[in-house]
Amino acid sequence: MAFDSKVPKGPLENKWTEYKDHCKLVNPANKRKLEIIVIGTGLAGASAAASLGEMGYKVKTFCFQDSPRRAHSIAAQGGINAAKNYQNDGDSVFRLFYDTLKGGDYRSRDSNVYRLAEVSANIIDQCVAQGVPFAREYGGLLSNRSFGGVQVQRTFYAAGQTGQQLLLGAYSALERQVALGNVKVYDRHEMLEVVNIDGKARGIIARNLITGELERHFGYAVLICSGGYGNVYFLSTNAMGSNVTAAWKAHRHGAYFANPCMTQIHPTCIPVTGDHQSKLTLMSESLRNDGRIWVPKQKDDKRKAGQIPEEERDYYLERRYPAFGNLVPRDVASRAAKERCDAGYGVGTTKQAVYLDFAEAINRYGTIECGKHGIENPSADVIRHHGLEVVKEKYGNLFDMYEKITGENPYEIPMRIYPAIHYTMGGLWVDYELMTSVEGLYCLGEANFSDHGANRLGASALMQGLADGYFVIPYTLGNFLAGEIYNKPIATDHPAFAKAEESVRERIDLLMGIQGKHSVDHFHKRLGKIMWEYCGMARNEAGLKKAIQEIRELRAEFWKDLRVPGSDKEYNPELDKAGRVADFLELGELMCLDALDRAESCGGHFREESQTPEGEALRHDDKFMYVSAWEYKGVGEWELHKEPLVYEKIQPTQRNYK
Repeated sequence: MAFDSKVPKGPLENKWTEYKDHCKLVNPANKRKLEIIVIGTGLAGASAAASLGEMGYKVKTFCFQDSPRRAHSIAAQGGINAAKNYQNDGDSVFRLFYDTLKGGDYRSRDSNVYRLAEVSANIIDQCVAQGVPFAREYGGLLSNRSFGGVQVQRTFYAAGQTGQQLLLGAYSALERQVALGNVKVYDRHEMLEVVNIDGKARGIIARNLITGELERHFGYAVLICSGGYGNVYFLSTNAMGSNVTAAWKAHRHGAYFANPCMTQIHPTCIPVTGDHQSKLTLMSESLRNDGRIWVPKQKDDKRKAGQIPEEERDYYLERRYPAFGNLVPRDVASRAAKERCDAGYGVGTTKQAVYLDFAEAINRYGTIECGKHGIENPSADVIRHHGLEVVKEKYGNLFDMYEKITGENPYEIPMRIYPAIHYTMGGLWVDYELMTSVEGLYCLGEANFSDHGANRLGASALMQGLADGYFVIPYTLGNFLAGEIYNKPIATDHPAFAKAEESVRERIDLLMGIQGKHSVDHFHKRLGKIMWEYCGMARNEAGLKKAIQEIRELRAEFWKDLRVPGSDKEYNPELDKAGRVADFLELGELMCLDALDRAESCGGHFREESQTPEGEALRHDDKFMYVSAWEYKGVGEWELHKEPLVYEKIQPTQRNYK
């Protein structure tokens, strides 16, 4: 296939302006005649639905939760990036573009990334207008902090609840459109099939999760905004319901899946405590602004953290990467933590953890506060008292969450953290307009591949979701729909809808009819262990080949020995999970195939055969400067297409954070 990514001609900094100046428009009267389907109500889905409703389109939005407010975007903690340069510390649109491209190890399309940086400042203005309570300085100016992979302060935040506040802003805008009659929300509905007619996406089959009924819905366009697929690993920081099903159904109907193996390992998670766990908890990357990461210099040191003197502590990130220190990108910090633990320097009962220590920050802030209050020669207790107040104000809810989960007071004892599966940079392939390889089928936010390459910088997920929904899709979707105003709506008794519904019914009957011995979670856990072991933080050719074989065997066993209790005519979460895990079992194989094909280390994708003498990731730009776009041919069968990556403004170099 010859890729048409529809990137406008001209200089990088002018592409988006040129596109907006020349894209087709739909007049207000015609917008009222056009129905659009939006799958997912997180930041990308809610902002898109609200924006399109505001423009006058008729929008149907679907979520499997009981409310759009329960989308996983609400769990994001640390912040959202924007090139405002409030600190006057050298930030700019170009620097945000460069940091994002470099952080992704030069494996993303530069035109999409530049547009993301360009519209980022508008997001903050939009959210402030919606009433999002960003943190502010004493004088009222919006506050900023730093995240990994950058040397400026560009991250806006609302304590450790930024995702929650941003989603409430988008939800409020969405509900306004619901009240006006422009948007209809279908909660407790899951999309189980895309309906393609004459080569265009024209609707979906959705299942009412309360009654079990299958429903047909027509739309002139379908927007997939369903988030990432990190739960293929079973243990991840994602919500338990997060899944790949919507994107996977689109993939099976012709939408290419790009860079599926590119998953992000977040370095700042609460470590696993045992086999009983069903998910992991993220501690915000913002903690790395003030927390220092270390391990004992002595192997298998059984002393408590407070008993280890300063000179016997190894602040390994500061030692290895002095220019960025504790604020190296996530993939670098994660690999470094794994290396220390594998070498025998891990802490805690499992020895699969490192310390995140705030003692120095508490002392530093306390000294500053004492100076502000005119306290001369303060005692250590007075300094600590004032320092604790500052840290509580900045990170209090995160510290409280850590204590509730672990039973340890992080103000007194350093936190223990370890890397875990978090975000997925891979997703449906989209062009500059966010359209997939199927006409009329779009993909926004984490569900697409476009902006983060091989590794996402912290605080960029919220930025991309809102950029896509508020400022990109309103233009690009109109460019497509301008040609659809002559086409009448298609009735849902069309044979394509009937055929799609029948295929969904057959699959449900098949899942219910197996009546084997094992639960859905039994298979999901086993898949997760295979993925983490062979396609997780480190990968090699032999392990990936073994994983592919084991996944195929596990998938065959799943379809022979799964047991789903209850009925499909009622609320049945086990049936819902069964369908999602069936899709994960196909996705897992593709992820390993993609990882096997990409025999280089880049970003969060670390191939053991491809590393520098210092153990850093080693890219091979001469062989792998492309997007891997996989076309579905059948279960276990795909064809690889390659979109070349060409950079106009910058020359890719080996990443260096030292």
